[in-house]
This record gives sequence, C-alpha cells and structure tokens, in this order.
Amino acid sequence: MIYLLEDDDSIRKLVVYGLVSQGYEAEGFAAPSAFWKGMRERIPELVLLDISLPEEDGLSVLKKLRAGADTRKLPVVMLTAKNTEYDRVVGLDNGADDFISKPFGMMELVARVRAVLRRAQPEQQSREYRVGTLYVCPARHCVRVAGEDVTLTYKEFQILCLLLENQGLVMSRNTLMDQVWGLELDRENRTLDVHIRTLRTKLGIAGGCIETVRGIGYKIGGGA
Repeated sequence: MIYLLEDDDSIRKLVVYGLVSQGYEAEGFAAPSAFWKGMRERIPELVLLDISLPEEDGLSVLKKLRAGADTRKLPVVMLTAKNTEYDRVVGLDNGADDFISKPFGMMELVARVRAVLRRAQPEQQSREYRVGTLYVCPARHCVRVAGEDVTLTYKEFQILCLLLENQGLVMSRNTLMDQVWGLELDRENRTLDVHIRTLRTKLGIAGGCIETVRGIGYKIGGGA
C-alpha cells in the first residue's frame, strides 16, 4: 500500500490512478487529519508527501513519522512545487528518502517509488540480473559480459544497477542524476552522458542494451 498526502485534487487523483495502473495499491488523502486517521488503521509501505498542506505542512508530518516507533523507517518521498536547494536539503535532512519537484511525469514518479521500495528491502539486493550477455549481481558488485569480469567505477555501477532495477522503464536524466549525484550535480552538466558513454564502452558487446530515449533519458529493456 502507498499513501499519498496531497491537497490538490487533480494531482492526487492522477497519481493514485497512475500507481494503481502500475500494479500498486494506493490511497490518497487531501489533509493531514485524514492521513493520520489512515495511518492508525494501516501503515503503508511508502508515503508520497507534499510540503504545502492545510492544517500542518509536510515537513511537520515527516518529522512526526520519523519520531514514531512504527514509522521511523517508513520510506517517504517528498512531492513539492518548491524547487530550491534549501527546500531539498531541509526535506532530506529531516529524513526524506527522495525528493521530486512538480510538475513530474508519472513514469518518473513510478521509477522513483520502485527504487525507494527496493532500497527499503535489503534482502532484494541479492537479486541478479541477466540481459543478453550481461550479468550483474549488485550484492557482490559483480559485472560480467560473456563470462568476463568488467571493472566499473562506483558511479558507473550505480547507473547500471538503477537501469536494471527499472527494466522496461525510461529513467529520465534528472532521476538518474538525483539518484547517483544528488544535489551536487547541475542539471545542465553533461557528466551523466559521459558516464553512460564510458559505461557502454566498458560493457563492449553488451553496451547496446543501454538505450537512449531522445529528449528524456535512458533505459534497459522493454519495447521500442
């Protein structure tokens, strides 16, 4: 179950619909009072939390979640129209697991939700990935192509694992940069593209599995 606390009716309905269409169970709340009532009835697997809310702001809600014994480790993704570095830092410093600014695309949101849920379940880190001649085991930091070991930098390995965790989904450039570099990387910086190019080269015959989706980002697997 995923809870969404968002006072904008159109956004709330769209996000809940999008999550349900991707196979998730989701419920939306327009105000913190309704959200807390829902929390007393059932604790979800993840919370999507807006900052600007009636009754109390999202940062206050986040602090209460982090203070609760049953919700201290509950994954929380902040959704907000605010896009300053200060707002991002405050949200992350108060325990948010991720931060996405409005407007956002549903596929990007779903990719972020999926990534946060995976990080919240360490046992899934033992999962192995096979795409053609490519083999990756995140738990052992092992990458092989056609049976031969491939040495990657930490950032290259992070990018590859994020793409594999979200096979079939397009990962936007912003999502990849946020997940790998956080606040340290300027959105106009070409560092990601350089890393992708180097990663493809190192993967050799398997490098073609990383597809460029022009104007959006990158993906592994899925239809054209």
